[in-house]
Amino acid sequence: MARIAGVNIPTNKRVLIALQYIHGIGAKNAEDICEKVGVDRARRVNELSDAEVIQIREMIDSDYSVEGDLRRETAMNVKRLMDLACYRGLRHRRGLPVRGQRTHTNARTRKGPAKAIAGKKK
Repeated sequence: MARIAGVNIPTNKRVLIALQYIHGIGAKNAEDICEKVGVDRARRVNELSDAEVIQIREMIDSDYSVEGDLRRETAMNVKRLMDLACYRGLRHRRGLPVRGQRTHTNARTRKGPAKAIAGKKK
């Protein structure tokens, strides 16, 4: 099992798909990495040599913000908005949708499960 950026990537999958198991690397970044390193995207991870795995690991370390660093950076961005007490920060603090979605109905992902209101029925 290859370990890249602190993540065990699956060995029986294609390189293009396996790289996407790393937080912060999507389809486009995985394709760019394969192209820069010179690895065929259709090859499986278990077919890669140790040198190719090391090249991929170094490429990701030098050019991309992934895993813990990326999570920390996004958490700090949200914390900064909350400290500023701007509109987006207040929405984060209250656990409501941040990007202008309606909340009268829907928004259950952010608000959590619906709570019954006593004495509502008439």
